[in-house]
Amino acid sequence: MTLALISLPYPDLPLLALLAISLVGFVALAFGGDWLTRGAVAISSNLKINPVVIGLTVVSIATSMPEMATSLTAAKDNPGIALGNILGSNIANIGLILGIAAMIAPLKIHLRLIRREVPILILVTLLFALFALGGGFQRVEGIVLLGLTVVYLIYIVHSAKQQDSQVVADEFAKSAKQVQHKSTIKALLIVALGAAALAFGANLLVATSVEIATRMGISDLFIGLSIVAIGTSLPELAASIAAVRAGHGDLCAGNIVGSNLFNMLLIGGGASTLAGMDVHDELLLIEFPALVLLSVLLLWIFKSGHTVSRGEGALLLLLYLAILSISGLSQFGYLF
Repeated sequence: MTLALISLPYPDLPLLALLAISLVGFVALAFGGDWLTRGAVAISSNLKINPVVIGLTVVSIATSMPEMATSLTAAKDNPGIALGNILGSNIANIGLILGIAAMIAPLKIHLRLIRREVPILILVTLLFALFALGGGFQRVEGIVLLGLTVVYLIYIVHSAKQQDSQVVADEFAKSAKQVQHKSTIKALLIVALGAAALAFGANLLVATSVEIATRMGISDLFIGLSIVAIGTSLPELAASIAAVRAGHGDLCAGNIVGSNLFNMLLIGGGASTLAGMDVHDELLLIEFPALVLLSVLLLWIFKSGHTVSRGEGALLLLLYLAILSISGLSQFGYLF
């Protein structure tokens, strides 16, 4: 199966060998996302950019780079993986990653997320679903989503200048200081290395995933919803676990909400503008309603005591496993 940048040199490799190559792709994505984040924060810090703006923009976008690399790589040849990756990653971020993080330690939620970001996330999710119901994602929808990305970035910068939690500002400043010793040239090299690792990992992961799907009779759509989605969410998982262990649950929740927004606006917009994304009927019956449900449930959980408890984390994880199971049954033709 040929892809945009990489094709498998030995398409007749055993299944275990393909799985091993996929693991290499996962590792490259995880390291690439981490390097890109560190380099971007170092550059922003050296340029004296507000640390709150760094966290809400640079870090959230950087941790979404694996999804972007994978979706844009797959957009032309395997559009099922592109849209499936966006939906699957957003569902995994809320159900799997936030669920695991909350089970490790209860997450305190900052008021800003409840009043601003999560309502915006729900509106964007509903718009994303409406575009899907309207016949799919073509260039017009892509341009609208990219335009909303710019509007959201402007909003973040403007609101950060007006009012933000000093605690959050201090934490992002602390994170920035950890990489501030890096020169701008060194930071740029780290960003370039991270981008290269992301491109390599994304192409490798897509190529092996499509080959495995073809051999096993699994649709590339379900591969994108499951294996690829979980793999490209590794940076969010690593960042969330690190934040929880450090006692900063609000940063974990904020990164997940921001990542979901950029997945739909920036990545969905980019893939739609580049090649368009067709919507399979089963997505309208399962994945889109599930994503809307999880987004609304997220606001309800955040409002209940401004904390995500271990019990609520377990509920989110169970919901994710249920959604993935129903999706799998649907893809294999057992439901629809």
